[in-house]
Amino acid sequence: MGAALEIRNLHVSVEGKPILRGVDLTVKQGEVHALMGPNGSGKSTLANVLLGNPAYEVTGGEIIFKGENILEQEPDVRSRAGLFLAFQYPVSIPGVTLANFLRLAINARLKAEDPESKGISIGDFRKLMRAKMDMLQMDHSFAGRYLNEGFSGGEKKRAEILQMAVLQPSVAILDETDSGLDIDALRIVSEGVNKLRGPGLGVLVITHYQRILNYIRPEFVHVMYNGRIVESGGPDLALRLEETGYDWVRERFEVVE
Repeated sequence: MGAALEIRNLHVSVEGKPILRGVDLTVKQGEVHALMGPNGSGKSTLANVLLGNPAYEVTGGEIIFKGENILEQEPDVRSRAGLFLAFQYPVSIPGVTLANFLRLAINARLKAEDPESKGISIGDFRKLMRAKMDMLQMDHSFAGRYLNEGFSGGEKKRAEILQMAVLQPSVAILDETDSGLDIDALRIVSEGVNKLRGPGLGVLVITHYQRILNYIRPEFVHVMYNGRIVESGGPDLALRLEETGYDWVRERFEVVE
């Protein structure tokens, strides 16, 4: 298993205010990690920095992806290299079908790997889409809908899981994927993620609540507080947080600024 993603002593500020204060985390292909923490601990800031959101200023540290520091790379370059981020609030793109969006994304990656590439043929793309949709038990008509337009919360998240399946990233970041989902939608989305688990995919699940971890079972659980990862362990750590909340974290790691 390769160390696909390494976050080294990452410091990040927003409008001059420190948010991340030295984050260290390694996600290898084949591993599933969960990052938990109370609201305001820095979890979504980390996701935004991994994506390349320019509103966040990196003041120290590195993000190494496949052996390269990606901090200077644009979001599309990171994506083509195999880093995938499922948004907490996916955007809609009227007039662009899910199928067309995914074919464009695949062709962009193929072009990045080989400038002479003609891209994936329509026939091969249709076969790929059907195979992945069948695996995820999705109706084929879903691919003809405009991306996220009029989608329910559960449909938006399922569309992102389909994107993961088709694009086959090396590392996927799932930022609050359980946000706004009822139990049935959460189960369906989690089953999709579990079907994609394997030696070629590393997953980082960022969540406030333990409930998604009843379905997507991580090997590693990390607790973020006050911009740092303050505790790491196995699945039992998530259960402890579910039972006791974050008060013990606050008591142990409260920092007086």
